Amino acid sequence: MGEAIKGRGSTGWLPGRFAVTTAHAADDGWHERDAEGEMDVLPRTQVTEERARSIISRNSSPDLPFSQTLNPYRGCEHGCSYCFARPTHAYLDLSPGLDFETRLYAKTNAPEVLRRELAKPGHQVTPISLGINTDAYQPLERRLKLTRQLIEVFAETRHPFTLITKNALIERDLDLLAPLAARNLVHVAFSITSLDNQLSAKLEPRASAPHARLRAMKALSEAGVPVGVMFAPAIPWVNDAHLEGVLEAAREAGARSAGYVLLRLPHEVAPLFRDWLATHLPDRAAHVMSTVQQLRGGKDYDSTFGSRMRGQGVYADLLERRFALARKRLGYDGERWPALDCTQFIAPRKPSPQGELF
Repeated sequence: MGEAIKGRGSTGWLPGRFAVTTAHAADDGWHERDAEGEMDVLPRTQVTEERARSIISRNSSPDLPFSQTLNPYRGCEHGCSYCFARPTHAYLDLSPGLDFETRLYAKTNAPEVLRRELAKPGHQVTPISLGINTDAYQPLERRLKLTRQLIEVFAETRHPFTLITKNALIERDLDLLAPLAARNLVHVAFSITSLDNQLSAKLEPRASAPHARLRAMKALSEAGVPVGVMFAPAIPWVNDAHLEGVLEAAREAGARSAGYVLLRLPHEVAPLFRDWLATHLPDRAAHVMSTVQQLRGGKDYDSTFGSRMRGQGVYADLLERRFALARKRLGYDGERWPALDCTQFIAPRKPSPQGELF
C-alpha cells in the first residue's frame, strides 16, 4: 500500500507499461515528518516547454460528441486519482503516477500552430473540444495563459469550441467567453464529482473546490455563457450517492445540460486507483473494485465502444435510471452538448513574408 502525499493524487511512482527499467522507492528514515505525519520533502512540479508540430487531434469514437480536440498541456497538476489520461505519460517514458501530476509539458507555440491549422484549405469546421485529456485551466494556466491565447484565436476566427474544466480559473476569461456565447460559438461544462470538500480534496487534490466550481458556473451563466455539468466519473460506493445533489446544485447555478461517465481504469490507472482506495478508503476498497469488475465483465476495465462510458449490468442500469430521473425532474435540456454555429468561421490568412499592409 502506498502513502498519502499532501497535495497529490498519486501515492507514488508507478512505472509506465513501456518502461525498460523500473525504480522502487523506499523510506530510509532520513526524512523528518510534520505533526500530521507528512514527509518534509514533497515532490515539486516541473514544467518543460514543448514545441508542438500539430495541435488538433481527431477521433471517430461513437462514444464522444465531438471529433476534434485540443490540449495545450501534457500532464495535469490537478492530480485526479482516477484520470483516464494518466497512461499517456508512459509514451514519454514517465510514470503515469506521480510524474503525470508533477512533470508537466506546456505547448508554448499552441496558439500559432492552431492559427496555422485553421488556415489550411481542408480544415473541417466542427466544434473543437478544449482540454479533454488534461485540464486547460490547471494551475499552470494562471501563469502561462496558453488557454486564453487559444480562445483569442477562436474569437478571431469565429470558430466554435467547447470547454470542460474542474477549475474556477475559467472565470478569468469571461471577457472573451461572453461575446463568443452571444454568437453561439462556445459551451462550457464543469466536471463536479461531489459536494463534499474533504472527498474532493482526496480525489482531485489541486482542482478547485466544488463550491468554487459552482460559483464560477453561476458567474458564466449570468453572463450568458451556456454551461453544463458532468458528473464524471461516477465511482461505485465512493461518490455515486452524490449524483442527485450535484445535478441539483449545478441546476441552481445555471447549468442547462448534464451528463455522467462511469469510472474508467485503462492500463496503469487500475493499479493506481487500487492503491488510492487502499490508502484513503481501505474499509471499502474490495467492495468498490468488486462492483467495478461486475460492471466490466469481470475485469478492471473494458474499452468496448458503447459500454466503456456506462458499464453493463444491474448497477449500471440503476445509475442510468437515477440520472435520467434527476435530469428530468430538474428540467435539464435533453442534449448533453448543445449545437454550436459552424457557419461564421473566417479562416485566418497565412503569414506573408512581405508582412501586412492593412
